[in-house]
Amino acid sequence: MIKENRIVLKNLGLIDPERIDDYISAGGYESFKKALRMEPDEIIDEIIESGLRGRGGAGFSTGLKERFTSEACLACENRYIICNADEGEPGTFKDRIIMENDPHMYLEGMMIAALAIQATRGYIYIRGEYYRSIERTQKALEDMRSRNILGDNILGTGMSFDIEIKRGAGSYLCGEELTLIESLEGKRGYPRIKPPFPAEKGLWGFPTLMNNVESFACIPPIISNGSMWYSSLGTKTSPGTKIFTISGPVRKPGFYEVELGVTLRGLIFDLAGGMVEGKKFKAAVLGGAAGTFVDESLLDEPLGFDEMKEKGATLGSGAIIVMDETMSIWEMLNSILRFFEHESCGKCIPCRIGSKHLLKLMQEVKNSKNGKGLLTGNLVAQAEIMARTSLCPLGQSHILPIRSAVQYFPEVK
Repeated sequence: MIKENRIVLKNLGLIDPERIDDYISAGGYESFKKALRMEPDEIIDEIIESGLRGRGGAGFSTGLKERFTSEACLACENRYIICNADEGEPGTFKDRIIMENDPHMYLEGMMIAALAIQATRGYIYIRGEYYRSIERTQKALEDMRSRNILGDNILGTGMSFDIEIKRGAGSYLCGEELTLIESLEGKRGYPRIKPPFPAEKGLWGFPTLMNNVESFACIPPIISNGSMWYSSLGTKTSPGTKIFTISGPVRKPGFYEVELGVTLRGLIFDLAGGMVEGKKFKAAVLGGAAGTFVDESLLDEPLGFDEMKEKGATLGSGAIIVMDETMSIWEMLNSILRFFEHESCGKCIPCRIGSKHLLKLMQEVKNSKNGKGLLTGNLVAQAEIMARTSLCPLGQSHILPIRSAVQYFPEVK
């Protein structure tokens, strides 16, 4: 029987998220004060040695991203930090849980990251429908300013740094870092060509560090307890804890923070209470729409970034959409492809035309006696072309659910 290990969510239900005094009484901002006594390189080294990997889905080293940003354009007068709180991935609501229940945790992480890269200003790009998250984050920022934890000459140290909230308008594409930056600059949410990456040339052309809410929220515990403590949790290549959001026909859908390396069986059948009404497990979609299908053969495999990649799957954002034996893989895959087609910005031809063509091919798969052949042939080939030629991760994501559906459910019923 597995249990939660709440680190990022340690204060959930124990403090009033709208009272900064509650957060401070629980040890809040002590990590930031400790970081104020450290050199920027010391902070970055601590994050690198902890092994923390981005919790948005890509799993890139959080510390290395800080290093690249701090070393880019040493003569630049400005450096920026952006918190990606757009959270548009279907099935994902982990960041909302943090923002609604303990907003100071991720804001403290932003402050420590600002020290590490010597940032001059921070922005939170937040999903416009997250009304409570916006309200509580705004209240937290106001309370931080009243306590001189944010603004000019912070805590008498000479550090000046402020954070501003920017609301997103509902575009799934703006969850991608460079498209988000375009939107933050007041432009249409179209993707930029990489390179350069944000660390080199981000917001208004200056070095920019971007992480999501959960990634920033992991930083204060690391600074407080040390990199060795954090790296001892989870697996060797995927240290620490992760918030998983479980939806579908399970008895206790919701969110659970556990050490990485947990199994899908443990999450679904221990923490989430198993399948409802005696239904049998058929599949799970890991990581949301831009994720992968898996079958029961992966129920006992450890969940980690590299471990899932070796199995042709992805950990992604931590979303787990459970399916029972009455649910159709074809319907789920078709729904994902319809979602992608709707959210395509249309800037590049491979995604604009390809996403529509994939839906036509899905109908052929459904109507044809040789559906399996069409799926493994035409559909996969089209998605692979899109993955190689599309400008941004949206057009490159179709192949993930398609290839994994073929791998684990070749008949796609």
